[in-house]
Amino acid sequence: MYGTHSKKDMEIEYQSQVPILRPSIHARRAKITVKFQDLYGFTVEGNVDDVNVLNEVREKVREQGKVWWALEASKGANWYLQTHVSSTLKTSLKFSALVNAITLKKLIRKGIPPVLRPKVWFSLSGAAKKKSTAPDSYYEDMTKAIQDKVTPATKQIDHDLPRTFPGHPWLDTPEGHAALRRVLVAYSFRDSDVGYCQGLNYVAALLLLVMKTEEDAFWMIAVLLENVLVSDCYTKNLSGCHVEQRVFKDLLTKKCPRIAAHLDALEFDVSLVCTEWFLCLFAKSLPSETTLRVWDVLFNEGANLLFHVALAIFKMNEEELLTVHHVGDIIHIIQRSTHQLFDPDDLLTVAFDQIGFMTTTTISRQRKKQEPAVMAELDQRLKRLNSINTGEEQ
Repeated sequence: MYGTHSKKDMEIEYQSQVPILRPSIHARRAKITVKFQDLYGFTVEGNVDDVNVLNEVREKVREQGKVWWALEASKGANWYLQTHVSSTLKTSLKFSALVNAITLKKLIRKGIPPVLRPKVWFSLSGAAKKKSTAPDSYYEDMTKAIQDKVTPATKQIDHDLPRTFPGHPWLDTPEGHAALRRVLVAYSFRDSDVGYCQGLNYVAALLLLVMKTEEDAFWMIAVLLENVLVSDCYTKNLSGCHVEQRVFKDLLTKKCPRIAAHLDALEFDVSLVCTEWFLCLFAKSLPSETTLRVWDVLFNEGANLLFHVALAIFKMNEEELLTVHHVGDIIHIIQRSTHQLFDPDDLLTVAFDQIGFMTTTTISRQRKKQEPAVMAELDQRLKRLNSINTGEEQ
């Protein structure tokens, strides 16, 4: 569909999606909290300064969009696919391809225009390739076949539907609930090891808003869980998520030693805040427009991006965190700052420029180092649970 649009048509469509927010004269004078809807229909609360920040961000995105339109016009609708560097290209050292890949990375970090997100994500994440390996009617056939089936996963999904972004003008409606249910139930049957895990509902809901169709949202979930994220993040024992949290704690010690030492002194467990980040991919923590800028990078660069962003959130709050001495205050600072983080450029600048480079090899070694300890801990928990259950039966 997008390939048939002219540059002018796409710009008009895009401009209509990025309105300028204008608080009332009374709000401007009083500097009081105002409510407004963001690009994806979520109601956001902020002061007038927050509105000004968001307007500045949207203006930057408009300017960035012009670069994408120019590339669409000059290089073709799928120009970004030409920048992927295969192993053959790397071996033959085709410098131009490498330069193009680096250029694309920089461009994506500055943001993908909302109207282009569906097709860019679908291609760069590998979802399009994954979908191409299945029959054309795969999703439709599956949803029909499992329509009336009841499993522990479907029961939990039904329980979580009304709690997924309550108040959203589409997601929190019978139509929105039905669409989200079909996507989540379909994936629970595709991967029985995962089934359904709380947290996926928020990810799937946001994907539905971006991708526009259930089928595309389904394949984005498939590529996320099967290719982009580390394995076992959403399995029943959440072993992958536990590993990520341990790796994050090690990285926090290395990248933000003052914060890490302070949190250790307070016996603060970082999982109190970062579990939600790794399971919901920040969908429940950051404003949606900021979350989607993070996902722009996630679908192009991979799961290590989550560590960069999580570290950046602590780094941006370093001075304030060092002044508090209660666990509750730490949670309050982190939650308040993430909910008001309307400028994704600030977040991503800290994530990459201040946190610094972390190689995939280094992160992989950290994961392998932590896996035995996590599995041993989970095994001990299971034994204790079985012991309790056995005692109750006797």
